[in-house]
Amino acid sequence: MEVDSAYKEALDYAKNHYENFPVVSVLVPKHLRKHVAIIYWFARTADDIADEGSLSSDERIKMLDKFENRLLELLKGNFTSSFELALYTTIKVKNLSSDHFYSLLKAFKQDVVKKRYENFYALLGYCQNSANPVGRLILELNEIRKSEAFEFSDKICTALQLTNFWQDSAIDFAKGRIYYPEDEMQNFGVIEKMFELKENNLNLKALVKHNVERTEKLFNEGNKLLEYLNGRLKYEIKWTILGGRSILKQIEKNNYNVLQQRPALTKKDFFILLLKSFLK
Repeated sequence: MEVDSAYKEALDYAKNHYENFPVVSVLVPKHLRKHVAIIYWFARTADDIADEGSLSSDERIKMLDKFENRLLELLKGNFTSSFELALYTTIKVKNLSSDHFYSLLKAFKQDVVKKRYENFYALLGYCQNSANPVGRLILELNEIRKSEAFEFSDKICTALQLTNFWQDSAIDFAKGRIYYPEDEMQNFGVIEKMFELKENNLNLKALVKHNVERTEKLFNEGNKLLEYLNGRLKYEIKWTILGGRSILKQIEKNNYNVLQQRPALTKKDFFILLLKSFLK
């Protein structure tokens, strides 16, 4: 198996997939880009199993179970593809915690079967597996393993995940999911029919505003992570935080109309935020 070609293909894969921010940007040190790309390949492959196509829930879970079994086997040194060899190499060379990969798979399985969240704490539990492991893996890749840094990273990653939820409110509802906590929907007088009708009424605006403001607070709390970083990584994370906050500002500018207007960043926005990341 050719590990170098797998890394190259993973890099191409990452560059050709849309995310709110470039997965492998110029700010990622060259020697780490292949490792970031193969981690992205793992997460994106599992995510596509959980979310793309017309498979039944049972079929998705079976495929994710199979994918998890492949993770177990590759960690033992048993490979069926060059991608698995590349992931194994990255995990071993960079001394990454395999628990983070299992956590991601747990979140993808949860997305298949769980479509509603009873309260915000349940939603945070999902983010703990779906988003936070990614930030911790990036820190580990950069040899940062302080518990305080992990905690601040969790704040940022959770905020980014929540931002994506509010950004994709209409898309998620079309897939049968609502990430707004059920108890808060009840408190704000929001019912699911409003999502179906794409009503931007006062109740729904208030619910979205509440969640946007809470997410902004998480960004504020997680911003302390920058004190543990230096060099390109510091600017990369600062750029990512600015991007998340920019999405939240667009939601506010759109009068919290997330069901009819999906905020997104343009190439120009990326460039401006990149410049801002170098400023105090």
